[in-house]
Amino acid sequence: MAQSPEQALAAFSPGLPFVVAYSGGADSTALLLACAQRWPGQVRAVHIHHGLQAAADEFERHCQALCQQMKVPLAVRRVQAGNAPGQSPEDAARKARYSALAEAVNTEWPEVRDIALAQHADDQVETLLIALSRGAGLPGLASMPAHWQRLGLHWHRPLLAVPGAVLRQWLTTQGQAWIEDPSNTCTQFTRNRIRAQVLPALAEALPAFRDTFARSAGHAAQAQEVLNEVAEQDLALIGVPPRIAALQLLSRPRQALVLRHWLRIQHATTPSTAQLHELLDQVAACTTRGHRLHLKVGQGFVRREGACLLWHAS
Repeated sequence: MAQSPEQALAAFSPGLPFVVAYSGGADSTALLLACAQRWPGQVRAVHIHHGLQAAADEFERHCQALCQQMKVPLAVRRVQAGNAPGQSPEDAARKARYSALAEAVNTEWPEVRDIALAQHADDQVETLLIALSRGAGLPGLASMPAHWQRLGLHWHRPLLAVPGAVLRQWLTTQGQAWIEDPSNTCTQFTRNRIRAQVLPALAEALPAFRDTFARSAGHAAQAQEVLNEVAEQDLALIGVPPRIAALQLLSRPRQALVLRHWLRIQHATTPSTAQLHELLDQVAACTTRGHRLHLKVGQGFVRREGACLLWHAS
């Protein structure tokens, strides 16, 4: 069942003080205001100035004015994220944003260990639909986690059960204005097309879709946790770097699982489905010492060196 901001925050227990990532849009404004009301004097804010559009300076001024009014300390960081070959601009911007948030927290308030982000129920549905459209596996279908650790910090999404419309309605009752990002209406982006065209149709055909989709994402996340445990156990058996002979003793699905895990955990890269299938075929063909292996995998290459597989960046 859809929650109100107050209900969502009742189940949120961050370490105090904590930081809210604040863009100036409706979602982060609702999160910042609700958190400041629930934990007065314990909230800090970080605004990321991307410089991607002319309105970015206006966003910053709006955020500074509201934080000054609410007596919430604000740090601003400017980022210019360039995407690497094979990386989407959105992914590059997201990574740059997380790095800038972590840097701001560690520099301005080193005692803070928790950061709250404002993604909500509609964002979760959009993420799931995008994953389905790309043929994603369980990690993609699990969508966005409510809590995780990264860069030495605890990250939280306390509003994942709150629809975006509810956040805007709540802000209106509070008499609080927000900034509308002009890029939110640009249908060039898949997420915006889903928001404008797909979600209204789902609401009419399947009124409870936010709850049921969230439940499916939760099931996928739980199943992925089990697979991660299996992959960790298999990686301990085949070693790091992976020994080819030990890898060949596993079934092909478990080889795929442990290789994805190795590449993600050890090298922060993810193979495409085609790359992984080719790697598995080459592993199966490694029956002689002279068999060479050198394949493009993720953002680098996997090669055979003696009895093991090694990965190196492009």
